[in-house]
Amino acid sequence: MILPHPESDLSINIMVLGADVLKLLRGRDFILVEDLMLSFLQGNKKRTPDMFLNTLAFLFACGLIERKKYKVKLTTCQSEQRELF
Repeated sequence: MILPHPESDLSINIMVLGADVLKLLRGRDFILVEDLMLSFLQGNKKRTPDMFLNTLAFLFACGLIERKKYKVKLTTCQSEQRELF
């Protein structure tokens, strides 16, 4: 389990950033990564493009997003994923 440091700023925690990216992707088909990054960066002045790329890598490693060339979208929830929740 990833535990943040007690004194860290939770608004820039990778799990919180990942939740924000998932909110931006909800209900959409494939979206261009650049457009998604611009929306992500507008959410908070502390956010950087590096944080965005790390967040995308985190979400992809968790199996929550899929890519198609330069576009990403939420993965469809399969039975194996439902068992985890």
